[in-house]
Amino acid sequence: MINISESAQAHFAKLLEQQADGTNIRIFVVNPGTASAECGVSYCPADAIEPEDTEFPYEGFSAYVDKESKPFLEEAEIDFVTDQMGSQLTLKAPNAKLRKVANDAPLFDRVNYFIQAEVNPQLAGHGGECTLMEITEDGYAVLQFGGGCNGCSQIDVTVKDGIESQLIAQMGDEIKGVRDMTEHQRGEHSYY
Repeated sequence: MINISESAQAHFAKLLEQQADGTNIRIFVVNPGTASAECGVSYCPADAIEPEDTEFPYEGFSAYVDKESKPFLEEAEIDFVTDQMGSQLTLKAPNAKLRKVANDAPLFDRVNYFIQAEVNPQLAGHGGECTLMEITEDGYAVLQFGGGCNGCSQIDVTVKDGIESQLIAQMGDEIKGVRDMTEHQRGEHSYY
């Protein structure tokens, strides 16, 4: 579920030595499942542990996660890195903004997760986005592009060489291809 590196575990244990007995850590997500999701780590005194919390025991302390945050912290990683610039605690939670779907979830949900988690972060660098509109009976994912993607001169390359090839590789026989239903209009918003 949550992977806390040995260096991060040692860092937490050292910090907790200076706290009241029974204090552990809490890992949480504020606004889980939204574009404004933020992950955090805080001290968790014994009297702040809720019955619905999940405990993850480590050497010398436990990490507690509240019920609402738990599905959004799947595959999260916490590390403590020291380099020339100093020390830094890093928390990576790839599912914080969007709850990961199960491998046996309906095809639409799995393709939509892929679009939101893999494709849209890449398109955002160009001010673009795409939305899964439907999956046709013959196995085509129909997408609507917006922002900088609308009218982009490279949209065909993005669709065929990028999104379509990745989806087919990941979904196997379930997806035959991708179709773009956007009525592209060039303008100041378009990425070139």
